[in-house]
Amino acid sequence: MLTGIRIVFLGGDARQLEVIRKCVEMDAAVSVAGFDKWEVPSPGVSLELLSAELLEHADVLVLPTVGCDDEGYVNALFSSERLQLREEHIAALPSRAIVYTGMAKSYLRSLCAKRSLKLVELLNRDDVAIYNSIPTAEGALVMAIQNTDFTIHGSTCMVLGMGRTGFTMARALQGMGATVKVGVRKQEHYARAAEMGWKPFMTDNLLNHVPEADLIFNTIPSMIINAQVLSRLLRHCVIIDLASAPGGCDFRYAEKRGIKAMLAPGLPGIVAPRSAGIIMANALVQSISDETLVRGDE
Repeated sequence: MLTGIRIVFLGGDARQLEVIRKCVEMDAAVSVAGFDKWEVPSPGVSLELLSAELLEHADVLVLPTVGCDDEGYVNALFSSERLQLREEHIAALPSRAIVYTGMAKSYLRSLCAKRSLKLVELLNRDDVAIYNSIPTAEGALVMAIQNTDFTIHGSTCMVLGMGRTGFTMARALQGMGATVKVGVRKQEHYARAAEMGWKPFMTDNLLNHVPEADLIFNTIPSMIINAQVLSRLLRHCVIIDLASAPGGCDFRYAEKRGIKAMLAPGLPGIVAPRSAGIIMANALVQSISDETLVRGDE
């Protein structure tokens, strides 16, 4: 339970509504700013305006999955006005307060460091990343089906990277009857891919393998699908880049060659916001509970 914990939420999308509901359910005192367009607010939630006064007694500040941009503007789907987190807001937080987000950019990191506030990026947690890989893979499959004129079953699908998303993606494709080739950078990933029944290769040899691909799912956040690689692809090949922006594909050259290539970060919040919200909610509640126990022992 989060009884006695004061939590302030700033902005967010449909995922954040699930997180808010979970915190209310766990008996936290919840205030939200940037939700004036929320048509049916959850009982027990206090709708507020963003101000230093709102944050003076907060134990926890929760920002959206991507906390804010480099000018402090927060994504606030349910707000009629732009929401900007400024230094005065962070300065108003008590020194014991913890700031949560999915992933933080330099602006938020700098503000928290300046005030020596603990900043927690939930997407860095293995459990969150693994759970999020499920809606990511499902969303990628939807995109693949919508943008091809052939079935995934019987096609040759290539997954680049065998991290948490890559593993789930490869397993989903295998389950649909595709021939799955996996590009890896570590020998232990090569061994695991082989054990799973996939066809592994080292990414250093990518040029030798891409001519066989009907679909490519990239999870590597660096320029791996460059012009040289694109020049060897079949014209009907479709690329779905799941890496964080700007991705790992030369989209300009892909367009020039007439190859369909799409950058698709943030799929959990797009294709399954409720499930993605529950994942973040559970991680947030667990983290707050753990921090409360630790501080209680100090």
